[in-house]
Amino acid sequence: MVNNLIVVNIAEQRLQLFMGDTVAMDVAIASAKNGVGEQAGSERTPRGWHQVRAMIGGDAKTNAVFVGRRNTDEIYSPDLRRAFPNRDWVLTRILWLSGLEPGKNRLGAVDTMRRYIYIHGCPDEDEMGVPSSHGCVKMRNTDVIKLFSAIAPGTQVFIGENGFSDNTEK
Repeated sequence: MVNNLIVVNIAEQRLQLFMGDTVAMDVAIASAKNGVGEQAGSERTPRGWHQVRAMIGGDAKTNAVFVGRRNTDEIYSPDLRRAFPNRDWVLTRILWLSGLEPGKNRLGAVDTMRRYIYIHGCPDEDEMGVPSSHGCVKMRNTDVIKLFSAIAPGTQVFIGENGFSDNTEK
């Protein structure tokens, strides 16, 4: 079986899916508008090694709205956004991340999973390539569907300010 690896490059605002040595996906994303950081409550995107802990929404429709990881049975539209202007729009699919580095992104006040950090879909009008999330990694809905179908729980994710070049050891 080919080992899949997701790499998020914060500087370039890109996500790549590696299947073995092959780049199977290379797409624009939007990370946190507050930058990178691991502290709970910071609304920053956590760095380092993670894994996909849970995959949510496999049967959901494109633009399905999730609140608290639950499908609300709403379908996102600009009118719905106007009706709920303060919602953090989590759409279509959720890849819930869990940190793998105790003290850096796992356990205590830096725990990625307890911070509810996801890779998820977002409204089509949200600009990609520009940091704008509350800490998560936002993707186009078509891209998150493709990613979701290509991986499994346990897939490793590396988030770095300069992508994988930040990594000193795997």
